Amino acid sequence: MTPTQTLALAMIDYNNGDPKRIQHTTKVHAYASMIGRIEGLDKETLFILESAALVHDIGIRASEQKYGHQNGKLQEQEGPAVAREMLTRIGGYSERQIERICWLVGHHHTYHVCEDLDYQILIEADFIVNLYEDNESPHAIRAVRKNIFRTGSGTKMLETMFGINE
Repeated sequence: MTPTQTLALAMIDYNNGDPKRIQHTTKVHAYASMIGRIEGLDKETLFILESAALVHDIGIRASEQKYGHQNGKLQEQEGPAVAREMLTRIGGYSERQIERICWLVGHHHTYHVCEDLDYQILIEADFIVNLYEDNESPHAIRAVRKNIFRTGSGTKMLETMFGINE
């Protein structure tokens, strides 16, 4: 099994009994992988992106346990340590890869500093899933497209999925 497959199974186990979180994670991973491949990410960056997509929301449980609730900022605050522990435990990741994955987990709800393509793609994949799961309005979807999306393939996917043709 590849490290990414091992990580995917570990995340399913981590979210045992919570199919909504498991579904969210697997969808974000699928879209991140698809966008990353279309955008031409190199093998190493794609590996980091796919791994980060699998653990991007790993801070939710820790936030709920520590604070009694969770939000994007708390996920960013609590997620990296939990992700680091899991990535180290399952193996197959270098320290540099773990650092980058944890950085992505710790910033995936911070949109104004998005400079790297793996970071941009993770944000877009998460938005594609969240906009659907939250049943957002066409107006909100258009605003996200205008203000957040930067990749050609992510933008096209968003427009096609939600029927935004203008």
